[in-house]
Amino acid sequence: MSITVVVGASSGIGRAAAIRAAEGGSGVILTYSSNEAGALETVAHIQGLGVEAVALRLDLGDSVSIRGFRAAVEQALTQTWGAQSFTGLVNNAGFGGGTMFADTTEEQLDRFYRVLFKGPYLLTQELLPLLADGGAIVNTASNSAATLGLSEGFSAYGSMKGAVVVLTRYLAKELSRRGIRANSVSPGPTRTPFAGGAFETMPELTADLESRTALGRLGEPDDIGPVIAFLLSDAGRWITGQDIEVTGGFNL
Repeated sequence: MSITVVVGASSGIGRAAAIRAAEGGSGVILTYSSNEAGALETVAHIQGLGVEAVALRLDLGDSVSIRGFRAAVEQALTQTWGAQSFTGLVNNAGFGGGTMFADTTEEQLDRFYRVLFKGPYLLTQELLPLLADGGAIVNTASNSAATLGLSEGFSAYGSMKGAVVVLTRYLAKELSRRGIRANSVSPGPTRTPFAGGAFETMPELTADLESRTALGRLGEPDDIGPVIAFLLSDAGRWITGQDIEVTGGFNL
């Protein structure tokens, strides 16, 4: 039985990944922080496919919330599927935004750290005993951690996403003894709620990003979701320790 935990699936890339995993037959436990309505919409969509789904609240920036989350997942597994383990974990939750290096405050830096790196690190530790041998982990990183073509203002965000890429390689190394694969995906500019409507209100920004993308448009969540679902599936069984850029050729 395939069951996937998707962290941050009330909208955007997480929702797309959850739906694509469900289309492949996987049950889904999805999390949300504040957007309960969006999470329930994702659940309803998945259930409309004839697949079971459960939404659980999780504050990825709160280590106390993370440490108590295993019990909630265990309960969902038992009550919904009669299972004791899940097969896939997608660490996707986060937030966007940029500030020039000289203007980034300690508070901003700490928040990026807590949500984008410390949160996925601790959550993966917390849920690891429930992840079945032979399972898979996919972490959402970002092309803001790339070595070329950087945009100013993302030193904190990009640094944490770069740490996620490194963490992924260590997970692939250390968890290989259990047959668990770990990969990351690095989207480019993508039309998600993280952008806060900037693509719609700033057409000049959209035009610039599209001109820097080989395939000539912004990414959409469903450009990324299928790649995550593929890496979780048996079709990706021989891929581990990799960061897959999913950008449409941004800065190619």
